[in-house]
Amino acid sequence: MAFGDVKTPKGLQELNNFLAEHSYVEGYVPSKADLSVFDALGKAPAGDYVHIQRWYRHIASFSSQERSAWGGQALPQVAGAKPTVAAPAAAAPADDDDDDDVDLFGSEDEEESAEAAKLKEERLAAYNAKKSKKPALIAKSSIILDVKPWDDETDMKEMEKAVRSVEMDGLLWGAAKLVPVGYGIMKLQICCVIEDDKVSVDLLQETLQEFEDYVQSVDIAAFNKI
Repeated sequence: MAFGDVKTPKGLQELNNFLAEHSYVEGYVPSKADLSVFDALGKAPAGDYVHIQRWYRHIASFSSQERSAWGGQALPQVAGAKPTVAAPAAAAPADDDDDDDVDLFGSEDEEESAEAAKLKEERLAAYNAKKSKKPALIAKSSIILDVKPWDDETDMKEMEKAVRSVEMDGLLWGAAKLVPVGYGIMKLQICCVIEDDKVSVDLLQETLQEFEDYVQSVDIAAFNKI
């Protein structure tokens, strides 16, 4: 990692500098590394740590079910971070403990009466109703966009301000940086996370290209499902 103990001002400043040029602690999609630092922080730091605050709000926007799915990458050792211990696969979730006490089918040795059959059906209906209320995961994608200006005289700060002014339900802007193209021209590389059912990538590109005073073209540099 390019930063130290996030419980210290020095570690916070190093993390803030790191997130100024990176969307996540590792790679282009959220991972266990983000959860490790997120848990170590405990809350968004006060002060001028704007990049940490932006990153912290972004990670906090994911549900616990979505965060639990970030298990594909190895968890790095981050100074000051408490290790996350995965629960045993065989352990049952706490909110399902009462399911173990529900005897859906009764004793095989017990003669089933009409009353017992009715009670069994009621318990089965209640069990299925409880299971059906579990929230469904929201499909999201992490995208890196290359926003190219007309020439080297384009005000890149104003371009980024214009890009971030685009608001859509299900769209969250992330970190951005300038990348050299050639002949003194820089392009804006900016990250965002979208909810797939709410945001059309084509519409997002077309909307950004409407800033004709700044934007020549918008291309997708990376696209990952979360």
